[in-house]
Amino acid sequence: MEKIGLVLEGGGMRGVYTSGVLDYLMEKDFYLPYIIGVSAGACNGVAYVSKQIGRSKESSIGYIDDPMLINYKNLIDKGYLINMDLLFDEMPNKLIPFDYDAFYKSNQEFIVVTTNCRTGKPVYFRKEDCRDIMMVCRASSSLPFIAPIIEIDGEPMLDGGITDSIPVRKSIEDGNNKNVLVLTRPAGYRKKPSKIKQLVKIKYEEYPHLQEAMINRYKMYNDTLDYIDELEENGDVFVIRPSRLIKIKRMEKGCQKLIELYNLGYEDAKALYNKMLKWAQ
Repeated sequence: MEKIGLVLEGGGMRGVYTSGVLDYLMEKDFYLPYIIGVSAGACNGVAYVSKQIGRSKESSIGYIDDPMLINYKNLIDKGYLINMDLLFDEMPNKLIPFDYDAFYKSNQEFIVVTTNCRTGKPVYFRKEDCRDIMMVCRASSSLPFIAPIIEIDGEPMLDGGITDSIPVRKSIEDGNNKNVLVLTRPAGYRKKPSKIKQLVKIKYEEYPHLQEAMINRYKMYNDTLDYIDELEENGDVFVIRPSRLIKIKRMEKGCQKLIELYNLGYEDAKALYNKMLKWAQ
């Protein structure tokens, strides 16, 4: 399956949908050679490359009732709403061990998208260039206002979704003529303009290019969705997205809702699998 990429959108806790999709694909031993992920998509992607079925589900849903995972006290004490130390240190290194050896030995190409706060542009970190893959995933998942800026190689980084929410163009640029896209919003969704422009300008006063990117994010996102519609019509992408709406907050803590969304991802992948194989030929 040369020249087929796998593009993974983020979306906070909506990423459990992607966990379900990828778990099904791994059960079917369906592995693509190129993966690019943003935020929660990147976190799901590392488990796909390390071939750890169920790991993403456990790390996102298994600890959802832990009061230290999502807690406003974290925001006051540590500067982030989600316990990033738990997610990107304790879990992969102790609680839900991440198979670093399998990840780095895999011949799959893997790319994580972050946003450079200074330039307001996306930065693409390739697996072979990441000394600490969890730190890069942490930067990609550091959502504005609820997570601190992460410094990598001397540069300030935040959520990759600010500047390249669905990096299909990057995958095409890297030579993938066809792409499987896993999106976390149902068909027809379009993002609305931000209502917190002034807060953006106050919070990130020292980063004018980041401000511009955040304020115009909805345009970038909607333009990308329009482009994806064209690609899908031409048969150049195969899109897996929620087949029905399950209302999930970005920081959803309802376990049953999250399990329902995970199961939807699993069942959608199952329903589309044979069609996808035919498309990929």
